[in-house]
Amino acid sequence: MALELKNNPSDKGPFYHGTKADLQVGDVLTAGGNSNYKSEFKMNHIYFTALVNGAGLAAALAKGDGKERVYIVEPTGNYENDPNLTDKKFPGNPTRSYRSESPLKIIGEAAEWVRPGTEELQKFREKLEDSKGEIIN
Repeated sequence: MALELKNNPSDKGPFYHGTKADLQVGDVLTAGGNSNYKSEFKMNHIYFTALVNGAGLAAALAKGDGKERVYIVEPTGNYENDPNLTDKKFPGNPTRSYRSESPLKIIGEAAEWVRPGTEELQKFREKLEDSKGEIIN
């Protein structure tokens, strides 16, 4: 069965998910967790990207004290362009960011990716704190 791609994402991956969770190959990531960016939101989607360093940034910004990890993931169902980025900030999806209501299966862990510097992280955190934008959930 072929996956249906909403909003015309033609990206075939590989795909990545950044987190501080310690997971194993074969584990699945599911929607329903609290947002890393607005903790009062329970997310209806699981987010991922085709850019390993974008996932690294997400790992660095993720809540928790664990080691920053970038997992190689495989969508198990339909996915779409992330409207929080694609429609609002980066038309055309240059960030190659996606979301799905279906789980993502972990198929590996990326060993090499660029960790953002302290200054870059601080700028992103400030941007997130000042954000008045709504999350399209």
